[in-house]
Amino acid sequence: MGGVGERRRTDPGRRLTVAQAADQLGISVDAMRARVKRGTVATEREGGRVYVLLDIAQDAAQDAAGAGESNALISQLRDEVAYLRDENRRKDELLAAALSRIPPAIEAPSEARGSPETVEEEPEAAPPPRSDAPGAQEGARRPWWRRVRRVFRG
Repeated sequence: MGGVGERRRTDPGRRLTVAQAADQLGISVDAMRARVKRGTVATEREGGRVYVLLDIAQDAAQDAAGAGESNALISQLRDEVAYLRDENRRKDELLAAALSRIPPAIEAPSEARGSPETVEEEPEAAPPPRSDAPGAQEGARRPWWRRVRRVFRG
C-alpha cells in the first residue's frame, strides 16, 4: 500500500537535509532549525534524521523573487555607476576650465643657457673663513647674528 517511498514519488516536494534546505532557501542552518522547531516547514523523520520537504512551486516562487531582487539591485547599481561617471566628467571639465584661467607661473628655460647635460660643472669655491676661528682676518665682516649677539652681551 502507500508507504513512505511511494509518497515521495508522488509528492511534488523535495526531501532535503536541514543544511541543504537552508542553503536552498538562502538562510542559515540555525534559522532553518528554528523553522523546523516552530513547525513552519514540512518535515519528515527517518532513522533519527530530520528531512525538510520543500515544495517545488515554493522554490520556483522564491527563485523568481530572488531573481527580481537581483535584477533590481543590478539596475540600481548601473544607475549609480552612470551617475558617478557623469559627475566625474563634470568635475574634470570644471577643473580644466579653472586651470586654463591660471597664467603659467614658471617660464620654460631659454635655449641659450643650454641643457644640464651639456653645461660643464664649475669647481666649488672654498667657503669663506669663519670670523670666530683663530687666525681669522681682522677686517672680515662678521655675520649679522654675531654682531647682534655682541651688542646684547655688552
